[in-house]
Amino acid sequence: MNRIPKTEISVSPVTLGTMTYGSPVAYDDAVELTRYALRRGINHIDTANMYEGYNRYAGSAGGVAEEIVGSAIHGLARGSVIVSTKVGMKVGDAPEDEGTSAAAIAKQLDASLKRLKTDYIDLYYLHRYDANADLPELLGALQKAVFAGKIRYYGVSNYSAEQLAVLLAAADANHLPRPVVCQPPLSMLKQDALASLIPLCAAEDLAVIPYQIYQGGLLTGKYKRGMVPPKGSRAEEKPAWLAVPDDTVYDKLEAIENSAQAAGIPMSAYALRWTLEQPAVVSAIVGVKNERQVDDALAAIG
Repeated sequence: MNRIPKTEISVSPVTLGTMTYGSPVAYDDAVELTRYALRRGINHIDTANMYEGYNRYAGSAGGVAEEIVGSAIHGLARGSVIVSTKVGMKVGDAPEDEGTSAAAIAKQLDASLKRLKTDYIDLYYLHRYDANADLPELLGALQKAVFAGKIRYYGVSNYSAEQLAVLLAAADANHLPRPVVCQPPLSMLKQDALASLIPLCAAEDLAVIPYQIYQGGLLTGKYKRGMVPPKGSRAEEKPAWLAVPDDTVYDKLEAIENSAQAAGIPMSAYALRWTLEQPAVVSAIVGVKNERQVDDALAAIG
């Protein structure tokens, strides 16, 4: 387990991602998959109020993944599992169904708690930067949620280094809580966060828990140059969610696969280990569709 700085929270190196819950991972299967991951030692589940698998479209209501996670953890000792969810993406037509205003946070947090069947959320993420948000108001709303016992800590996702720096400065200037964790996209194919965002997190003692570590499955070795995407892959099931690799990307993938083979480990394990070796990273989000993928991720860090 790895401790998140300035908190009492320790998370497993692998975080269970739930973006595919609902579709293609059906409700009951996702509940059992979550429980399997918990039995195998993963203690951190990452979800969001917008997640509903491949059925998601801009403005759809979401909530499906949170309901599944709620069913999976119902009846468990609440302290045995770390639950993260997010607010900010559009999940309806009302003004409070998008963004991170105080009103949006109040409405969406209560909805998330109900779906998750829990009294509190361990890590509550601002899912994306909100240019319309009044920072003292936003930060005050998060402090109010902490004081009410509805969240323990908060973090940011999809923020740039500049946006995070402004948020930190506003928190300090207003004597309001700082975020404790940052969730950027990060993989061997997408290393933008290493330029300034992750160094800022390291300097400010914020934990980093990245997503897209396999780049939509490209870094698992399942996609080959000139071949049809394999059955059950994201490219076959939801092609809109995966950019078609060009020759430059295939060159990188083949070089990475050669390095993984030289190290004697699967390409996915190589990619996961690389992610966990980056500064300030305490855990990596791994989206899974079956128990074998859970086992493979855990074997990679074993």
